[in-house]
Amino acid sequence: MLALGAPGPFGVPAGFGHWPVFEGYLSAQASDRELMGMSARHAASPRIAHPSTWSRLAVMSVDQWIAVIEGVEFRTDERILAGHFLAMSGDRRLDPLSPVTQPIPAAEVTIGLEASTEDVLRRYAGLGLRPEWIEKERPAHRVRLDDYRIGRYPVTHGQYAAFVADTGYEGIPSAWPQGRLPDWLSNHPVHTVTYDDAVAYANWLASVTGQPWRLPTEAEWEYAARGPEGHEFPWGNDFLPDHANTLESGLFASTPVGAFVRGASPFGCLDMAGNVEEWVSGVYRPYPGGRHIDDDLATCQWPHHVARGGSFTRCRDLARTRRRHGRFARDIYVMGFRVAIDGLE
Repeated sequence: MLALGAPGPFGVPAGFGHWPVFEGYLSAQASDRELMGMSARHAASPRIAHPSTWSRLAVMSVDQWIAVIEGVEFRTDERILAGHFLAMSGDRRLDPLSPVTQPIPAAEVTIGLEASTEDVLRRYAGLGLRPEWIEKERPAHRVRLDDYRIGRYPVTHGQYAAFVADTGYEGIPSAWPQGRLPDWLSNHPVHTVTYDDAVAYANWLASVTGQPWRLPTEAEWEYAARGPEGHEFPWGNDFLPDHANTLESGLFASTPVGAFVRGASPFGCLDMAGNVEEWVSGVYRPYPGGRHIDDDLATCQWPHHVARGGSFTRCRDLARTRRRHGRFARDIYVMGFRVAIDGLE
């Protein structure tokens, strides 16, 4: 595998901070930097915001920071910076015991890929995709979903820290330096956590609130992300670089939840196409009528739990709403999650 793409202004489509292109298939033997399309000399350190933007936002109130991070009229750098100020002041959007949720009415929906595997490979040529990875999305099939609510945001470091503090739980995210959560990360999505950590958090939330919180099912997650029209990405069918924190953003780091507000799903869910990958409940199985795929993930020494959504370490393909993937034992897999609950109220 040879990474041909290079970050920077030359050969990169306008609006993209990073545009990796690969020859052949991606390989598990490649380094994380190679899988991100980064050369050995690449030492990117993007400035989040111009000093004048810092000066202007620094004197705002908490209400104004919330208005900025939630406002589609603001630039991405302004929304991210507002999120950083919110983290340091205590982000009141994120109550550890009362996650903000979006209601999803009951429906019979089509889950999975209706297009051919070849069509997807053609549209995402140059990303090193193997046909078997896409074949996991097939065949499309009908699923009946009851009323449910799903987290508007993925669970944050701060919310997860409340769980750890209350229980003494030992599953500390590797993203916490020396096992301690930095204040400025409190409103970023928690990562990297195991599937069991995510389940333990949901069980704790259910216990302390008396409500049956849980991880969303794979079908619930996909429908919440793509909506009734079956979008390729939460916002539509064309990838847009300012709508999701994927590799193409050129940030190479997590961002405050909700900062990519333009990437909201039809149901109002945020960060479903980037930031961190998200565990969903259950173990990977082929869809009804599908075939078993024996790829690298199937060789892991643990159950193959499915993850959904893209991340800041992965290309736009993983941000597709139908993409099924999971965790391999390496740092490039930044795993988080969001919670769900039955009913609309």
